[in-house]
Amino acid sequence: MFWLATPAGPVRILVSDQESTFFVSASSLNHAKNAIGSQLNWRSAEIELSCFSSASPLSKDVPEKAVACYFRNQRDLGFARALLQKNNISCLEADVRPTDRFLMERFIRGTAQVSGEFTERSGYLEFIDPKLRRAECDIALSIVSLDIETSISQNIVLSIAVQSDTVSKVFMLGEPRDTPLDYLEFVNDEKKLITTFVEWFSVLDPDVVIGWSIVGFDLSFAFGRGGASINWRFLENQQRYYAVVPGRVILDGIELLRTATYRFDSFSLENVAREMLGRGKLVHNVDSRAYEIEEMHRQDQESLAKYNLEDCALVLDIFKHANLIEFATQRGRLTGLELDRQGGSVAAFDFLYLPQLHRAGFVAPVVDQDSIVNSPGGYVLDSSPGIYEKVMVFDFKSLYPSIIRTFHVDPLAMVAPDNDRIPGFLEASFSKNHFLLPRIIEELWLERDRAKSVNDVASSQAIKIIMNSFYGVLGTPGCRFFDARLASSITMRGHEILQKTRDLIEERGYRVIYGDTDSVFVLMDMAEGNVDSEAQLLSGYLNDWWRNELQSRYQIESYLEIEFETHFSKFFMPTIRGSSQGSKKRYAGMLSGPDATLVFKGLESVRSDWTPLAREFQRDLYQRVFVDEPVIGFVKETVQEVLSGQRDSQLTFRRRLRRKLVEYVKNVPPHVRAARLADEHRAASFFRPAYDS
Repeated sequence: MFWLATPAGPVRILVSDQESTFFVSASSLNHAKNAIGSQLNWRSAEIELSCFSSASPLSKDVPEKAVACYFRNQRDLGFARALLQKNNISCLEADVRPTDRFLMERFIRGTAQVSGEFTERSGYLEFIDPKLRRAECDIALSIVSLDIETSISQNIVLSIAVQSDTVSKVFMLGEPRDTPLDYLEFVNDEKKLITTFVEWFSVLDPDVVIGWSIVGFDLSFAFGRGGASINWRFLENQQRYYAVVPGRVILDGIELLRTATYRFDSFSLENVAREMLGRGKLVHNVDSRAYEIEEMHRQDQESLAKYNLEDCALVLDIFKHANLIEFATQRGRLTGLELDRQGGSVAAFDFLYLPQLHRAGFVAPVVDQDSIVNSPGGYVLDSSPGIYEKVMVFDFKSLYPSIIRTFHVDPLAMVAPDNDRIPGFLEASFSKNHFLLPRIIEELWLERDRAKSVNDVASSQAIKIIMNSFYGVLGTPGCRFFDARLASSITMRGHEILQKTRDLIEERGYRVIYGDTDSVFVLMDMAEGNVDSEAQLLSGYLNDWWRNELQSRYQIESYLEIEFETHFSKFFMPTIRGSSQGSKKRYAGMLSGPDATLVFKGLESVRSDWTPLAREFQRDLYQRVFVDEPVIGFVKETVQEVLSGQRDSQLTFRRRLRRKLVEYVKNVPPHVRAARLADEHRAASFFRPAYDS
């Protein structure tokens, strides 16, 4: 079953008799038949696909044929898979969901065209077995922000608020009465409150529901289209629940911000709203807001309604500020994944790669956990500690995707029988003529260039994240194509490129003081001339050199592109504590230009686990050093303020609890002891424990 948002309203699509499928090798078919026996109603069929794992560029043997096994439902497929695994028979692509396979094989990603006969249902149109095909279109989604307030002492719903661009509504538990707030409606029974809300919500009928920790806290009742209930899935690898609401998309602000690579000291709504919007919750004490909410419900219900609705407004405004709906929509169009399926890099890779692999004549392998070998990470050059002027940063644009595209680092290219090959690492080599992933990256690259040309920031960011995820996927044991030769042929090529680029720069008479994965830091302290112009000339020289070198050495086109990215007028590379050796991934610099912005990497001022005072002090100190202001007086003044207690409010350390408090037994670090003491203090004040869950 699929749901679509269309100009004509919501559409439900039912696909009947869609079989669930996996594959086995032809040589194991009889063994599979014996293992399953007559326990299930299933069938097998010969297909024009071969087993990827049997292909090898070093063998002249024809890869072994695959056989498709079809089941009436996913439950039977799961049972058959367990039986075959018990008998050591590999089930290929058994983990691909039927709904995903249906869409991916038709190259449907995010948007589709549907045609056929339909039936009008209550609130939506229904198609049974229509024609579905890929289509590019823009559909305006109706979006509402939802927030529910509950009583911590009575465990009941106090109020439910919904906010959109056109609607403001609050349902509150209480005796019906007149109120100056036209959006507030009182209902005198909790059960009736919920049913009244659900009936009203079904008429509003939004496509997307957004919220903050909405899956964990706010989705306690069903409000799917057509009266459908919420389906809950627990994602074992992420240790969280995933809510499927038929006919609607549920987007959690925290999960979506993390997927979009946003970073905050705290992902609480209060903190994120303060940082992004400059405003926060309408309560006096955020830490004890649960009790303040109960007090408002008893004494000032209009204030509770305003607070409830403002939480909705904060979430809605954060989504707008960060373009999160556009980000999620574009990500879905690029990968085929549902809008609410956060993370999922491996699933996104499968969605893009598997249909292409099938058309190349192969079914995908299963992961061989026994053959896992780690590949090296990004290369970091030794640093030269000190304070410098005129430091230029040259950055390879999307280095790992560029390496994949240039050197054809690709699962199919690694096994394709082709004498015309590009050498990789760990004895790998890649076909020049048979490959898939470089073409996928090329399509994404062109799409990102288009997005950047029209200043479509959300699309550009979504594409960047997807392209950069491919290396991580190939180096992840959970990926069916995991192979150390693939990941190493990316990272070790990156090592080679970074080191050679350093040598080329130093041959030109400049000094490289640091380098990390895809960037080199160059001291260009020239006495005369425009240093920015010289840096542009240097990046052009490097690009020309790599283009000519790769054409000469391998007869391949170079997609490596190094850019002059940053000019630091002042730059500081510290030493490792207690050593004269330069540190790595830690530096500070002042950008050249009228704004003279300070940039910190890895130092205390950008680390959330240092106190606010330490971060502020470091920023102020470096500012003074970089503009040649005296610092002794500033340091002494700060020390005196600390000793006199004037800075006590800035001496709080923040640490993240990685597990539940009760799980810390043998090793109990200071922040865990502090959390336990805090919970004891809260309990003594009749507050709910904050850290015990």
